[in-house]
Amino acid sequence: MTISGMVVEIVLVVVAAVLLLLALVALRRIQQLRRGGVDVALRGAPATSDAAPSPAEDQRGWHSGIARYRGDQFRWYRVSGLRSGPNVVLDRLDVEIVDRRPPRPTELHAPGATVLRCRTSTGTYELAMGADVLTGFSSWLESIPPGRSTGYRQAS
Repeated sequence: MTISGMVVEIVLVVVAAVLLLLALVALRRIQQLRRGGVDVALRGAPATSDAAPSPAEDQRGWHSGIARYRGDQFRWYRVSGLRSGPNVVLDRLDVEIVDRRPPRPTELHAPGATVLRCRTSTGTYELAMGADVLTGFSSWLESIPPGRSTGYRQAS
């Protein structure tokens, strides 16, 4: 075997090892997130205007993720990320639902999904979720312990 043949073999083995390692890390991440989470797509809400958004703007910024409820926090983890902590944390005392709508035809969400526009002190987000997840999210927002107030209001 020539030296160039050995170099090619070594490079292929290293590339295969790196790909295998990345696949294992991704699989571990998905398994961790799937335990006890709900499927929610999230994006930073685009600026509102009177004009209808273009199809490209409708699709821009959406990320698939898994959310978990932890006390007064709704922790959202991006599925494709390798970050160990949540990417977005919504505090129940700080969330206000300002709009509710069905997905636009150009948005690629599951049939029957609802898109919520939620305002917090850290920004405005759009969350796309199925009916069962929406029921749980609304119940979680409304179930604040007595004596505390929240900015929660139902969008009309």
